[in-house]
Amino acid sequence: MKVDKGRRRPAVLALVGSSGTGKTTLLCALLPRLRAAGLRVGVVKHSHHEIEVDRPGKDSHRLRKAGAEETLLVSSSGWALMADTSGDRPELAEAVDRFSGALDLILVEGYRDADCLKLELVRPVLGRPPLYPEDPRVLAVATNGPLPVPTERPVLPLDDVEAIATFLLERLAPDVSLPASGERAAESWVRETNVELPRRERGLSTAVPA
Repeated sequence: MKVDKGRRRPAVLALVGSSGTGKTTLLCALLPRLRAAGLRVGVVKHSHHEIEVDRPGKDSHRLRKAGAEETLLVSSSGWALMADTSGDRPELAEAVDRFSGALDLILVEGYRDADCLKLELVRPVLGRPPLYPEDPRVLAVATNGPLPVPTERPVLPLDDVEAIATFLLERLAPDVSLPASGERAAESWVRETNVELPRRERGLSTAVPA
């Protein structure tokens, strides 16, 4: 549980899209591919429901209910930090700061209004208005059909996880790459745009497509 204060801040990318677009499914498919490329990846998952990870009757739960604002549960298999937020959702930057300094990339599910780069998932059949026409922080759009609004941003095939993973690596971690099996059609999309994402030492990266 060591934190290296000298490490640079990880890149942050939010996967956004209306309910039913498959954000969690895509995250679960991307994680092993990004890990295979050598990246250490964390995930922030936003929930609209009340979270109660701890169980009533456990010592850690009793300590929280007795007045501890934060409780760190530690064992040889891992650790979990539990904090009460008094009904206020933490800002994304605050959530990111909870991670250790050992990550290269933090993927976020939700936080569609956050000031960070985003990959928007669009399934036209759902008929929901997209975010990309109004939000310049949308880096690319992943879709499984014709977009409702034309865009000059890169458009990726939603069902091609390897293409999406390769694109993200090119943008967020240009000095690493997927194993050869992932270097496919995404190369053409990657070369069609000249977006540069500088590595920032502090704060969330808010670089946007030109």
